[in-house]
Amino acid sequence: MSTLDRQQVSLDPAKQEAFAGEVVDVLNKAALAVLASVGHQCGLFDTLSELPPSTSAEIAKAADLDERYVREWLGGMVVGGFVEYEPEGQTYVLPPEHAASLTTAAGPDNLAGMMPYIGLMGEVEQQVVRCFREGGGVPYSAYPRFQSLQAEETARVYDLALVDTIVPLVPGLDERLRAGIDVLDVGTGQGHAPLVLARAFPASRFHGLDQSEAGIETARAQAARAGLDNLRYILADSTQITGEYDLITAFDVIHDLARPAETLAAIARALRAGGTFLMGDIAASSRLEENIAHPFGPALYGFSVFYCMTTSLSTGGAGLGTVWGQETAVRMLKEAGFGTVDVEAVEGDPINVYYVATKS
Repeated sequence: MSTLDRQQVSLDPAKQEAFAGEVVDVLNKAALAVLASVGHQCGLFDTLSELPPSTSAEIAKAADLDERYVREWLGGMVVGGFVEYEPEGQTYVLPPEHAASLTTAAGPDNLAGMMPYIGLMGEVEQQVVRCFREGGGVPYSAYPRFQSLQAEETARVYDLALVDTIVPLVPGLDERLRAGIDVLDVGTGQGHAPLVLARAFPASRFHGLDQSEAGIETARAQAARAGLDNLRYILADSTQITGEYDLITAFDVIHDLARPAETLAAIARALRAGGTFLMGDIAASSRLEENIAHPFGPALYGFSVFYCMTTSLSTGGAGLGTVWGQETAVRMLKEAGFGTVDVEAVEGDPINVYYVATKS
């Protein structure tokens, strides 16, 4: 269609105005996301949840923060609908209904804990723009905060649900872990998942594998502080798994890898007869049309462009991104040698589904 033809197409003024309003809402909510990230990192939501209606000076003192910054932040939280304000006394209060989605006590329901990822995207925006123009990707080294953010995010789920909800997805696994088996967690990051399991099942032997030296160093330090003698961490590539295991886990990692197919094949080879691969990964479809109504749809595509896909492409990898949905995941698991693949959802983890895979 030529420029002249496009100019002659009649616009629906109401539709245009409504969409413009949506875009303004996006801008406002993007700013709120970053403000909420600051509030989470500075402990302001937790502080507010424990205070009666208070002035900015009282809130800043309780949080041990600078009052001027706290006051301006509170203004954004008030106009954004997060915090309520009483003008006469100039006091602020966080309603308990809002605290249920914003505080540490909310556990997996603490959505404020997801907001630092928005700031993380901003830190690499110009590098991603370059990739749009030149191809390639943004290396993992450009994300020094990522592992700690992911460790915090997953801990909210695993501390509450890993032992009592996720492990029982595999029939008989609880009993086997209590009797004593060999377990490997692939892409363990800072190692929180195997630490939780090692503490709950002292008769089993746990290993965490990751190629991040910083992540493994942190994991080893945490295991030492916990005094666990049934937990070891391995610095290695996920395609080069040594040893044999009765259970292998991989939580929110396979879709990020440069060589996911090779990793799945290595996992299948490392499993003993009768062993199980338990994988947590994105709760989405490989088909775009199926994700239009996804409650976290824009966030998932944003995370993919700004982290998952681009870090994989930076090493010449597969760059699966959101192509890695349930359909692709099941297909790749079967291609790796898993004959049976069951897909399960768990309450309290809206981002992931869990795959229970056994070898043919």
